[in-house]
Amino acid sequence: MSLKAFHIFFISVSTLLAIWFGVWGLRSYFNRAENSLILVLAIMSFIVAGVLIVYGIKVFQKLKTL
Repeated sequence: MSLKAFHIFFISVSTLLAIWFGVWGLRSYFNRAENSLILVLAIMSFIVAGVLIVYGIKVFQKLKTL
């Protein structure tokens, strides 16, 4: 596996993990915990996922030209 392919794979897995953690945090908050820290972490996780998506698009465009 080339370094380019690994980088794209790693960004994709990281994005999916951030989304999964955000969904888990929201479900925990609304189902039983009602702890505001869990809600804050879930929101931050979705923000990180958004940033990773933008970063992944930029990296993919840059790697296409190489």
